[in-house]
Amino acid sequence: MATDLTAPQITVRSDVAPIQRRTMRLLFGTQIIGGVGVTIGISVGALLAARVAGTAMAGVAQSAGVVGAALLAVPVTRIMARHGRRPGLVLAYALGAVGGVLVVLAAATRSVPLLFLGMLLFGGGTAANLQARYTAVDLAEPARRGRQLSLIVWATTIGAVAAPNFAALADRATTGWGLPPLAGPFAFSAAAFVLAAVVLLGLLRPDPLLTARRLAAADAPAPVGVRAPRKAGMRLAWSVVRGKPAARLGIAAVAVGHLVMVAVMSMTPVRLGESHADADVLRLVGIVLSLHIAGMYAFSPVVGWLTDRLGRRAVILGGVGLLLAACAVAGTAGHHTPRLSVGLVLLGLGWSGTMVAGSTLLSESVAAGVRPSVQGFSDLVMGLAGAGAAVLGGFVMQIAGYPVLALLAAVATVPLVALALRPVPTGAPDEEG
Repeated sequence: MATDLTAPQITVRSDVAPIQRRTMRLLFGTQIIGGVGVTIGISVGALLAARVAGTAMAGVAQSAGVVGAALLAVPVTRIMARHGRRPGLVLAYALGAVGGVLVVLAAATRSVPLLFLGMLLFGGGTAANLQARYTAVDLAEPARRGRQLSLIVWATTIGAVAAPNFAALADRATTGWGLPPLAGPFAFSAAAFVLAAVVLLGLLRPDPLLTARRLAAADAPAPVGVRAPRKAGMRLAWSVVRGKPAARLGIAAVAVGHLVMVAVMSMTPVRLGESHADADVLRLVGIVLSLHIAGMYAFSPVVGWLTDRLGRRAVILGGVGLLLAACAVAGTAGHHTPRLSVGLVLLGLGWSGTMVAGSTLLSESVAAGVRPSVQGFSDLVMGLAGAGAAVLGGFVMQIAGYPVLALLAAVATVPLVALALRPVPTGAPDEEG
């Protein structure tokens, strides 16, 4: 029988459309649950760490969660590469739940090593939330990849905004159970992660990544890279990225955008503390960072639409432009809080542009068989870049001040601009194969 290479494509995509819609609804819901789990713990994490380990170690304990999210991306994506998205996401949320329980035990026993281990594993919740955005584009139509990825990023807004308001309620509710103060939010975080894991375990069927591989195999019986390789790890990811200019640009956009955002954002509360009384600092920090989070997530559907309409590189360059504007506005704001707030909103918008467009470009630049490994490599680089920016930002702030920190953050975008201005092929690898 003669094979028509066009007709089966239409039939398969029409069959896949209901699966993709169901996957998007499921991811949207679990992203809200996971966002609540991550944010409700983070909102009191520094305070709890200060009580258990001392004020000097509070920032290090918070950084442990960031590093944990980056490092846990490695085993999680290795499992995804071999067995699909569902077991990888379930494992990440399960590790986050274990981390939440360990933090509660650390608070009860005042054990510093247990606290750091718990915070490290707590990063599994963040790793799951990050990997969910890639799951959204496994079966997405090429013309809608940016929008569908951005919708999952946007869902995080609901959890991130709502969760801090539940922290006090969770703390009061668990005090009667015998838990120490500030441990209750982490108990609720663990419960949220377990709920997200159970929902995904039961309902994320068929697996979108495995389905995408079957589609690729049906369209091209023996293409390079369609089947999951036996050794799916960071070494494989690096070898793939090294040969794909578009993938390199995607990873660079995500990592550099995150580095600039974390460097400026993490030191903003310190900047506010230099010019306001202690009684006002927490209120102002809450307002400024809430505006910043709104800039990061609230407009991500618009960023996704622009990514599909204008192209990935155009939005990446637009995101860099916003990051530069943010550094200029925040760095020259002095002690003018409204202007500093404008800078933080621009910082969030710039991060959204580089994150959404970079993640979309990366996902479509590599074959389905190696996609999870490359995406995990991207999250590893992004997490380490953010952790490094937070640590170095503190030293720069102490030695040279906030304006110099903003200037150095702006300079960090130069390699990304050079890379983005180079022409790169953006065709889907499954079609190239």
